[in-house]
Amino acid sequence: MSDATLHATDQNPDDFAVQIADQIESFLVAVTEVAKGDEPDSAVPFLLLEVSQLMLAGGRLGAHEDIVPDERYEPDPGPELDVDDIRENLARILDPIDVYSEVFDPYEPRKAPVPARISHDLTDVITDLRHGMVHYKAGRPTEALWWWQFSYFSNWGSTASATLRALQSVVAHVRLNQPLAALDGLDTDEDLGDDTLESEAGRVMVEEIANPLGLRQLR
Repeated sequence: MSDATLHATDQNPDDFAVQIADQIESFLVAVTEVAKGDEPDSAVPFLLLEVSQLMLAGGRLGAHEDIVPDERYEPDPGPELDVDDIRENLARILDPIDVYSEVFDPYEPRKAPVPARISHDLTDVITDLRHGMVHYKAGRPTEALWWWQFSYFSNWGSTASATLRALQSVVAHVRLNQPLAALDGLDTDEDLGDDTLESEAGRVMVEEIANPLGLRQLR
């Protein structure tokens, strides 16, 4: 067992739950605020920051020993809150760069990238995190930690990390004045082959996305 894991497991479980819940709640509130569209020119840098901070919480959950819930069966958290409005608003705000290409598992035999959407990914992560937050706010912190850890490994960890890379790439392209491949017309329900990516017509010049998203180039 690594030193990092030992350190995580030695921590008071209640303190650990409070810290993880605070980080997750901060992410949920922040992304919901971004989706309102009041400050679209700061959306990408703000999302980059928030997803980066969320991945720290995920890393702590990943380094922690397996969390065992108090009950054998998960208590019913009730109906999931609707995220359609958040997804649609984010898609509108991020329209120039919403679609990106992603490889699901870097350790699988080589597969072609598939198109994904930042707006879909963020709301997928929100759904997972909210599910655990319901348990936490109902006084079931161990159940919440179990769910957040399990879903980190099974879904939201890889989804958030892919989103983080996409956001970082957008910022890097703009700051370094490098054009982006025009992926916005791709069908996110279909796989992309190498030929598809190479033959995609047109390039999105930095100036077309920088100003609407509030990004600035390096001098």
